[in-house]
Amino acid sequence: MTKTDSKIRFTAKLFRPAASAKVGSWTFLTLPKDASAKLPSRGMTTVEGTINGISFRATLEPDGQKSHWLKVNQKLSKAAGADAGDEVTLELAPEASEPTVPTDLRKALAADPKARELWEEITINARTDWIHWIVSAKQPETRARRVANACSMLAGGKRRVCCFDRSGFYSKCFSAPEAAI
Repeated sequence: MTKTDSKIRFTAKLFRPAASAKVGSWTFLTLPKDASAKLPSRGMTTVEGTINGISFRATLEPDGQKSHWLKVNQKLSKAAGADAGDEVTLELAPEASEPTVPTDLRKALAADPKARELWEEITINARTDWIHWIVSAKQPETRARRVANACSMLAGGKRRVCCFDRSGFYSKCFSAPEAAI
């Protein structure tokens, strides 16, 4: 666990996504709103924790309903002794680590010294917002345009993505998977 005195504890039910409802595929859970409210962001948040006592590190995704959801892969599900339909016990703590910069953005920043300089100065949350704005694009053309615009805005001194709804609540650009059960 991370070194924090504010661990978030709760129980939640595992669901199989309707899109891959076959037995043995991955599962997911939605955090209770009160547990999600204790996290530092309504957007993507990296956490360390346990599920039924088994340690993991993951990035929670916004569910578009002012909460978060967690994808539980087969390996973690098996180790935790849980499957779709089961109630699991979780303990989470936010991790203040650097977000993973997508390759296209990393290359664009490397080619633009002014943008890269500001990128290195901004906060982890600001970097996460830029990344989330870019990866939330549905079309490759939109994503490429956002990478170019991000570098241009950063080079111009803009530290935050304007009007980016990190929770997906207002734009409805994020959501948890549809549950099969």
